[in-house]
Amino acid sequence: YTSRLSSAASDVYKRQAPNSPAIFSGDWGPVMTLNLATRHRELGNDIVEVILELSVEAKQQDTTAFLVEVQQAGLFLMRGMSQEQMAQILGSYCPAQLYPYAREVVADLTGKGGFPQVHLKPVNFEALIEEARRRDAAGDGASADAPPA
Repeated sequence: YTSRLSSAASDVYKRQAPNSPAIFSGDWGPVMTLNLATRHRELGNDIVEVILELSVEAKQQDTTAFLVEVQQAGLFLMRGMSQEQMAQILGSYCPAQLYPYAREVVADLTGKGGFPQVHLKPVNFEALIEEARRRDAAGDGASADAPPA
């Protein structure tokens, strides 16, 4: 098993298994938690960097089996659109383009860590944006610019 893995750019992805090797004894039936967030920054010349932040935590009762964190980024040309259109694209289209790569990293890191590979289901970012807008309109304080974490 791999007890700790990080890359040269450790802020891009990491996997931790803080309770190895003890976590491998007994039955495997963890509760998984997925958190998603997006952020972006303008780089000039109509180019925007979008970063999809994804974390997956697996717990066996109260014990953390593993934590995988991925930051998948992409550069997008954003020209000739309104602010509303840009917000929609940054919140749904761009993360949807990045998510398959982040899913692959999660499956790869969990498998290489000695755990069963975690195959995340597809995410409908458009639906997440709409849900955030509804909550924002209801005064729940959620941002309509990014999927909820």
